Amino acid sequence: MKLRLLAAAAALLLIGGAAGSAAADTPAGQPVQLGAASVAVPAGVSAGVAVFDRQTGTFTEQLNSSTGFRSASVVKLLLALDHLWNRGPDYTVPAADRAWLEPMLRSSNDDAASAYWSDNGGTAIITRMVSRLGLKDTAPPPTGYEGYWGYTTLSARDTVTIYRYLLDSAPGPVRDFVMGNLRQSTRCASDGFDQHFGIAGAFEKPWAVKQGWSGSSYEKGTCGPPRTAAATDTASPAPAAAADVDLTRPALHSTGTVGAGDRSIVAVFTLHPVGTSYGKAYTDIGRLTRSLNVPGAARPAGWWYGTWSDHVNVRPDPGTGKAPITQLPAGVEVLVGCQARGEVVDVPPYTNEWWAYLPQYKGWISNIYIKSPDNKMPDVKDC
Repeated sequence: MKLRLLAAAAALLLIGGAAGSAAADTPAGQPVQLGAASVAVPAGVSAGVAVFDRQTGTFTEQLNSSTGFRSASVVKLLLALDHLWNRGPDYTVPAADRAWLEPMLRSSNDDAASAYWSDNGGTAIITRMVSRLGLKDTAPPPTGYEGYWGYTTLSARDTVTIYRYLLDSAPGPVRDFVMGNLRQSTRCASDGFDQHFGIAGAFEKPWAVKQGWSGSSYEKGTCGPPRTAAATDTASPAPAAAADVDLTRPALHSTGTVGAGDRSIVAVFTLHPVGTSYGKAYTDIGRLTRSLNVPGAARPAGWWYGTWSDHVNVRPDPGTGKAPITQLPAGVEVLVGCQARGEVVDVPPYTNEWWAYLPQYKGWISNIYIKSPDNKMPDVKDC
C-alpha cells in the first residue's frame, strides 16, 4: 500500500484535535477531558456566553452575557411562544400549526418563521415578548430591516431568561410542546446546514437545542434538501448603515438545555471574522462550548480531529459501496470514536485503507480526510 506523503500531510495539519475543554492549540487526537478551567474563545471570535445551573440557581459561566447579537434563528423561540401565548386553557396545538411549528423548532425552517413574522405583526412580536418575559437586551430588527426576523437582537442572559420561563413558568402544554421539539432537533436543518454544532456536539444527550446561523461566507449546506426560502436570516441583505448590533460578521449560536431534568441552560452566541467558512465557525463554537463548566453534562468519549476537503461523505460502513448518510461541512473538526481497516481510498497523491468511525454521525469517513500525519491515527483505538 502506498503511504501518504508525510510532508504534505503535515502541511494539512492545521487545526489538530481540540479535546474536551482544552484550548485551540491542543495537540491532535487528545482524548476528551472532563474539566473546564475557563471559557476558551478561539482567536478572532467574539462571544457572549451564559450557563445557568437550575439546581443551584446560579450562573457557572458568564462572558459578555448582556452583549446583544443578531439572533439568527434563535428568535424562533420567541415566535413560537408568542403564537402559543393566548391558547389557554388547554393550549392545544392544532395540526395546521404543528405542520409549521414542529419543523421551525426541530429543523429551523425559515419559511415557517417568515409566515409567523408576517401574520403576527413582525416587530410587534418582539415588543410583546420583551414585556411578557422581562427581557433586558432584546430588541426588534433595526430601522430599515423590519422584515428580517433574524436581525432581532438577543443576548446570552436574555436567552437564559427565555428558557427559564419555558421550564419554570410556561403552561405545561407549552413547555412540553416547545421543549419536546427542541429535544428532537434534526442534524440536517431545512436549509441543508448541519445544525448539530455547539451544545449538540459538545455533550451527550439528554439535551435540547435551538441553534442559529447567519453569514454570507457560509457555503451552501450539504446536509439535506436545498433551501427554498427567498428571504431568510441567512440570506439577509448586507446592512446599508451602522446598527447597534453587528449585522455583518458571520454568526453561529448554540442555545438550549443540557443534562437530566434540563439541569443547565446554555447560551453561546458567536461572531466570526468576515470570510469565515461554516466548517471553521462550526469548529470554533464547538471548542468554545466544550470549554464550559456545565453542571450535569456528560461529555462524549473519543478524540477530536480536524478534516480537510469539502463534501466529505459520511458512510454507513467503512467503504464506498453504500449511499452516504450525509456530508461534512468543509474542514470541520469531528469526534472520532475508533478506527478500522476498510476499502482502500485513493485521492492522489494519497492512498489509505483506514476509516474513522464518527459516533455523533453514526457513520464512517476515510482517514484520508483526517488531519493526521499517518494513515492510521496513532492515538485512536481500533474498532
